Amino acid sequence: MSTGNLDFEQFRVFLEKACGILLGENKQYLVSSRLNKLMEQQGIKTLGELVQRIQTQPRGGLREMVVDAMTTNETLWFRDTYPFEVLKNKVLPEAIRANPNQRLRIWSAACSSGQEPYSLSMSIDEFERSNMGQLKMGVQIVATDLSGTMLNNCKTGEYDSLAIGRGLSADRLQRYFDPKGPGRWVVKAPIKSRVEFRSFNLLDSYASLGKFDIVFCRNVLIYFSAEVKKDILMRIHSTLKPGGYLFLGASEALNGLPDHYQMVQCNPGIIYQAK
Repeated sequence: MSTGNLDFEQFRVFLEKACGILLGENKQYLVSSRLNKLMEQQGIKTLGELVQRIQTQPRGGLREMVVDAMTTNETLWFRDTYPFEVLKNKVLPEAIRANPNQRLRIWSAACSSGQEPYSLSMSIDEFERSNMGQLKMGVQIVATDLSGTMLNNCKTGEYDSLAIGRGLSADRLQRYFDPKGPGRWVVKAPIKSRVEFRSFNLLDSYASLGKFDIVFCRNVLIYFSAEVKKDILMRIHSTLKPGGYLFLGASEALNGLPDHYQMVQCNPGIIYQAK
């Protein structure tokens, strides 16, 4: 693959318009590693040729395949640990008190390979075991991602030993997974049934999502420009119920929206509450 400066710049512009991701100027290696195989299969030699092909055949499926390849990421179970402890010890009890007769709704935005929404579902189960009868109306977890390939994988709930080894304890593996062949496991039905997977672009309208008590948008905003990041945070605010909570990644911070969110120190970690 040829990644000349002009071709790479054209691709950067295309990708940001398509899904909001802002590629750094030194990320040619990432593009090459993600797209080499696809471009070879399509008989495309340069990034400029790739962008031109997408523009002349917008409905040919190539655009979706490219975005899919550039947004696919593996993640961890119970990443950073503290968000899931804060969820169980602080946020869920508060949400139940605020809406005792309503089903709680949680959004896992950019859910990638599914570890986050399934970790949330396991956390809900652990909360219910310790607080019998408190979640009378149940919990719905809406998990969204741009990648159709990842969503299809998520829906199966199947993971290999490499994925299982990324942060899942032996106790949780035994309690929440069933073995499925050598070196493979599948999420148990009660955990899967709480999660609804949907295809969604964070740049699109949020109207169809409805309102949420809790939003997890972790380790996503780092890929966007400051302008796009602020726009997404404003849109997320529109989906949160008053007093609802937003969880960001450990290296992410919410700056410049004091009229919309209040920072909550949790020791460890910081979350944000919608005003």
